[in-house]
Amino acid sequence: MSNRNTQAAKTAARERLRQEREREAKRAKVKRQIVVAVSAIAVLAAAGGIGYAVVQANKPSAWEAAKTAKVVAPANTSGKDGTTVVIGKDSAKKTLKVFEDPRCPVCAEFEQKVGTTVHKDIDDGKFKFQYVGATFIDSHDNGEGSKNALSALGAALNVSPQAFLDYKSALYSTKWHPDETADKFKDDSYLIKVADTVPALKNNTAFRDAVEKGTYDAWAMRMSKTFDDNKDGVTGTPGFVMDGKQLNGGSPLLTVDDFNKVVGAALKG
Repeated sequence: MSNRNTQAAKTAARERLRQEREREAKRAKVKRQIVVAVSAIAVLAAAGGIGYAVVQANKPSAWEAAKTAKVVAPANTSGKDGTTVVIGKDSAKKTLKVFEDPRCPVCAEFEQKVGTTVHKDIDDGKFKFQYVGATFIDSHDNGEGSKNALSALGAALNVSPQAFLDYKSALYSTKWHPDETADKFKDDSYLIKVADTVPALKNNTAFRDAVEKGTYDAWAMRMSKTFDDNKDGVTGTPGFVMDGKQLNGGSPLLTVDDFNKVVGAALKG
């Protein structure tokens, strides 16, 4: 082999090596660019995730949002936001205002022991019945049942005053009213199950949709505020007011005799 041929071979080998190094450098550059791009995307995604988490954490709950949402008032209501609920004959001269929280165990006891008498008095025209719903028990344990049940009561009221009264009795019944520490009323399915014991609400699609969609959630929050802001001095449930005066010194009326005596005196006063 001549020296010339040997030199040519070496030159060709060096050229091939140079080209291979250039290709390798290009591949390394592309790889670095991909790594940087992926890292940037990951950072942005993480930042976006953190931002989303912050937004979600600061986003008001559905019930908080309902406090300022547009109110859909049930039928058979009057007054601002439909928070005045009065049931009874026009001929009744006086109105018994009753304050109740759906989760209240004493309210349940009152309904179980005296509810039939109250309903009869309404039907007989002894007095009109004005309902004021409260949800303060929820605030004691961060619950939702009082609010959710109050919204469902709005859905029942939208059907008819009688459906409202019957549903309220069912919710307070010994069979369906949960222990105060058990927030069963927060579940729509439970409220609908109770409603199926009321003829006017059983398999009532409009009622069911209203409960599941929370149609009357905003109404329930406004109604609850009427309890919080009441000028009658009622701070607990059940509370009874007639002619602007608390009955029985603000203590619950848990027997038919006590109810008849105290309300009878107020009707004459």
